Amino acid sequence: MQFKSVEAKLNINLKAALFLLITVVFITLVLFRNLFFQSTYILKSFGELSVDPEIAFENNKPTFLEFYAEWCEVCKEMAPKVSNLKEEYEKDINFVFLNVDNQKWDRYIQKFGVNGIPQINIFDRKGDLLSTFIGKQDEFKIRDSIEQIDIEGKLHPEIDKNEFSVIKENKNYEITPRSHG
Repeated sequence: MQFKSVEAKLNINLKAALFLLITVVFITLVLFRNLFFQSTYILKSFGELSVDPEIAFENNKPTFLEFYAEWCEVCKEMAPKVSNLKEEYEKDINFVFLNVDNQKWDRYIQKFGVNGIPQINIFDRKGDLLSTFIGKQDEFKIRDSIEQIDIEGKLHPEIDKNEFSVIKENKNYEITPRSHG
């Protein structure tokens, strides 16, 4: 009889501890959701806040074009850095974000030979490609490239296009922007 009483108390204590643990985890997630989910939120907002590519290439401003996917871990990791660049330069430069999973952007994916994401292309005000970055990049490297563009659209003489990464044709197997390879 006494054994059942001790067992019942332990059972109640275990249930209370489990409930408390679940409550603490839930409250932590609610209070710190921005910290845990900020990159995903920023990435999802890119498409909504993006300048239409047709307008960007015709409005006589330099253009920052990023191809991304919401499932891409590198894209999520770079999202806060890209967001900082956008906030700093959006008055002088178009920021265009194209989700490779959206088929309406297939024309641009083909046109710019996207074979890995994230892919960032930087254009002058005439729409001429100045640089391409594929994969995880340092914010300072991208910032340097942006700062080399005169807001009037002229390329500073000290920039060397050969310093930028180029898309290399993969002859082993075909990779699409939607693949993980």
